[in-house]
Amino acid sequence: MKKAVFLLVLLSYISSNAQYILDERERATVIDEILDDRFNNLLPGLMDAADIDMWIVISREYNEDPVIRTMLPATWLNARRRTILLFYRNKEKNSIEKLAVARYNVGKNIKSAWDKEKEPDQWKRLMELITERNPKKIGLNFSKDHNIADGLDKTDYDEFMRYLPKKYSAKVVSAEQLAVRWIETRTAREMVIYNQLVDITHDIIAEAFSEKVITPGITTTSDVEWWMRQKVTDLGLETWFHPTVDVQRSKEELVGHLYSFSGRPEDTVILPGDLLHCDFGITYLRLNTDCQELAYVLKPEEKSAPDFLVNGLKDGNRVQDFLTTNMIKGRTGNEILAKSLKEAKAAGLRPAIYTHPLGMYGHSAGTTIGMWDSQGGVMKDDGENYPLNPNTVYAIELNTTINIPEWKRDIRIMLEEAGFYGEDGFRYVNGRQTELLLIPRVKDHQGN
Repeated sequence: MKKAVFLLVLLSYISSNAQYILDERERATVIDEILDDRFNNLLPGLMDAADIDMWIVISREYNEDPVIRTMLPATWLNARRRTILLFYRNKEKNSIEKLAVARYNVGKNIKSAWDKEKEPDQWKRLMELITERNPKKIGLNFSKDHNIADGLDKTDYDEFMRYLPKKYSAKVVSAEQLAVRWIETRTAREMVIYNQLVDITHDIIAEAFSEKVITPGITTTSDVEWWMRQKVTDLGLETWFHPTVDVQRSKEELVGHLYSFSGRPEDTVILPGDLLHCDFGITYLRLNTDCQELAYVLKPEEKSAPDFLVNGLKDGNRVQDFLTTNMIKGRTGNEILAKSLKEAKAAGLRPAIYTHPLGMYGHSAGTTIGMWDSQGGVMKDDGENYPLNPNTVYAIELNTTINIPEWKRDIRIMLEEAGFYGEDGFRYVNGRQTELLLIPRVKDHQGN
């Protein structure tokens, strides 16, 4: 599918508000076009910024480096045998070479540079390519601070160093900064596509949290979870985690944060007066979404949610605002976290912030802004000093605790939305929830 045709399809989707999903062949075309753009227009600048003129990514079949998985063409679902990719950046000539020390071309962008009949030893051929180019720095994917940048296994590292000429040993450096920037940076075209991904996610949640799926007194939280999972499959999509749905209601105590994700009872019957919360995301065109929204189950004769829940959601939006206004280029996640929490607490809120990068992975590489169990800041091995960079996407994930006298208890307003931080600042990728979803939807001409 050509770019113009794809954009027409996308515009048609947006105008009709329909869930148009590309078929497999169309997806492959888009994925490969995005890769072409990333390799030729994004990667050279990232290598210059990282001050690495040669990046070598080594991986074996079914034990893929997380980085190489993002570089394979659409028709490659895994690396083949041992796949070695070599990227060489000549800044003076403004050129970039993309070579594969492999038996095959790796798609249209990365050409095979190994003739096994001429040189049977794959490692020796790699060393020939290195020596011919005489790089200043050789970046390899090992890292203490970023798990996604630590994909080079020990066996391949040992073999690489054993074959590498001694004069290059001191030039080997961690490629962690380059790897993270490759994973976290979104292109302009990816951001056009991201809007659709998040819109589809919102649409599925809206349908799940409606009378089409939920019959109070009969439907359980597990029913809704599996409906969402099946909906994703029926649309030809995938999810990177199993959806969760939980209930907060007037007769129960507030429990620990883990309750919503791993400690909640299964098959809770949904009842009128319940506040529902979901955690849900999809994978499409190698990008991921992650979204948490809230719904209220109307009682008989109710036509709106109680004011204390409406105001609670507004408090959740206020915490979002404190966070996103503090997202400034160059600040570390810990700095953003500390300032946002301080300001929110000064405003009388009881916040918790645990925002993570989002993109090629659900819990992706980049600036981590708190964890639910690390409200004092993340530690070094979670990238505590990694700064906020432009053209990156985050799951703006957080909550605020509110007291409800009518229920004689505290509850948490838990929210999560995809947000984009660009050169002009922050924006939500596809909006955010500012009103509670109502179950059932109000029919004004009939009452409720």
